[in-house]
This record gives sequence, C-alpha cells and structure tokens, in this order.
Amino acid sequence: MTRRELREQVFKLLFGIEFHDASDLPEQIAAYEETEQVWDAEDGAYIKQKCMDIAEHITEIDAAVNEVAEGWKTSRMGKVDLTLIRLAVYEMRYEEEIPVRVAINEAVELAKQYGTEDSPSFVNGILGKLV
Repeated sequence: MTRRELREQVFKLLFGIEFHDASDLPEQIAAYEETEQVWDAEDGAYIKQKCMDIAEHITEIDAAVNEVAEGWKTSRMGKVDLTLIRLAVYEMRYEEEIPVRVAINEAVELAKQYGTEDSPSFVNGILGKLV
C-alpha cells in the first residue's frame, strides 16, 4: 500500500473511536480486517500500531486542538473532521519523518473525499494554527 492508502485505512479505523470505547480498538481493527480489508503483514502491523499510538495520544492531541480552535472545541466538531485533525496532529507532532505540510495536505485531501463541503477549509484552518 502507498502511504496515502495506509493513512486512509488508519482514518477509517480511528473514526470508529467516536462510536465505540477506545479500549475496543483492537477488536474493531480485527473485525475491520476480517470484513472490510485484507492487509499484508507489514501494512497491517503499521496500521494497527499507528491506530493504537494515536488512540493513546488523543487527550494530548485534543488539548492542543482546543487551544487553537476558537469557537470549535473538539466536542463540537464533526466526527470526520475531528478524526482527520487528530490523525494529522499526530503525524505533525510524533512522526518526524512526515513533513508538516504533507500531514496537512493529506488531511485536507481526505476531508475532500470524506467530509462536507466545508471540511477541507476547516481542517486546513485548524491545522494551520497548530504549525
């Protein structure tokens, strides 16, 4: 899989955190892998590890977002937008090999695909304030 495809898989799995307890993430990943997507061993390990790492940092990520999101705390954000912002913030802060501009661009591209008409500019605006 390409980095973009891997990122999209991580996004889809993280989106489920909004509807299930975060402690259920390993079971959600297993169920997704069985019913929706088959990964090779290397891709599967990357996706699983990245999902678990992001889930562990959600409190810190949300705190950083809430500091810059004027009038739009994470509790009020659309679930797609919030998930994309969390993914990008994680990449910006914890993955040194991913340039900040790439993390933002990829989040905006996924927002175009999965979000509303306003999602790309909203995601870009929030992430831009975190740089």
